[in-house]
Amino acid sequence: MNHSSAIFFSDDWGRHPSSCQHLVSHMLAATDVVWVNTIGMRPPRLDWVTVRRGWEKLRGAGQQARGVGDPCAEISPRVLNPHMWPWMSHAWDRRLNASLLAKQLAVESDVDVAVTTIPIVADLVDRLPVRRWVYYCVDDFSVWPGLAGSVMAQMEKKLIAKVDRVVAASDFLASHSCAEHSDVSVLTHGVDRAFWRRGESGEFAGVAAIPGPRVVFWGVVDQRMNAEWVLALADQLTSGSVVLAGPQQNPDSRLLAHSRIHLTGALPFEQLPALAKMADALIMPYADLPVTRAMQPLKLKEYLATERPVIASPLPAVLPWDDCLQIARTEEQFVQSVLQVLAAGSNGAQQESRVERVRERLSNESWAAKAAQFRKLILE
Repeated sequence: MNHSSAIFFSDDWGRHPSSCQHLVSHMLAATDVVWVNTIGMRPPRLDWVTVRRGWEKLRGAGQQARGVGDPCAEISPRVLNPHMWPWMSHAWDRRLNASLLAKQLAVESDVDVAVTTIPIVADLVDRLPVRRWVYYCVDDFSVWPGLAGSVMAQMEKKLIAKVDRVVAASDFLASHSCAEHSDVSVLTHGVDRAFWRRGESGEFAGVAAIPGPRVVFWGVVDQRMNAEWVLALADQLTSGSVVLAGPQQNPDSRLLAHSRIHLTGALPFEQLPALAKMADALIMPYADLPVTRAMQPLKLKEYLATERPVIASPLPAVLPWDDCLQIARTEEQFVQSVLQVLAAGSNGAQQESRVERVRERLSNESWAAKAAQFRKLILE
């Protein structure tokens, strides 16, 4: 395998294990990678989320050109925290950031390929000495809650027109967000099965104190969640709890007030397998929205890898896995499916058959295999 070099533009390395971080972690043995932590795409506001992210970026600035903790592998790329202007709504904001990044990355970007997961670097494509540009499209940011949708759509269109290839995380993104490019490949997310099975003896006090049986969701708790479904489930429970584990971004306030719903806040990624072991059912109750239709949630295969029962709403990304989980199309179906899982427990021939199907289908979905495909796609 020929050694290669690459520069990646994405969210902060080590902040949370994104699909791009998983892929890069498995490419480092054969590829010299520079990882550029960029500004976020959420416009700064006078709120706690902005204050917290501002502090994180200031702290990151003190780690210039050093690696950070990697949740996905033992080795890390070289991580840069370039100085950037935190806004991008206006043309002059974007010109300023393009100028700042071009000056700071002129030497670092003399590489075989540049890959970006975010459209806000569209103005850099003509200004860095990279030999090839790839857009790794993982979401439809034009419909993402809290982002400036029209700006994201404008920058993504500009980026797609300039890059040499697009790799989309789903067929939906390939046919919708990236349809204007002539060279689009689809690479769905992978999963590390060994990691998600290692929580067999794990338990931590923060969740152990929450009454069971436990119906668990992990991920960002925001307006994408179908709050009506979750509240209806909590109302129907005669014992136990709904556990929502993850950062909160403007969630439905009724979720915070219900006595059977427990919001833990963000948990370390390393603790999620133990959390799954303590769950009686895992749920993905996403609302039917443009942003959720475009999603390829990492947690889908993570949930399945834990071999716990899974109940999910019918996202396009979920439907191909309907033989491995339960799909609920209505509020009543969702509530009844979860209650039936709790009543049945984890034993029985039906459960054993489902687990066998999960193991068979996930056997070809490792992050290592996905990274080998990804490396080929971005370098050829």
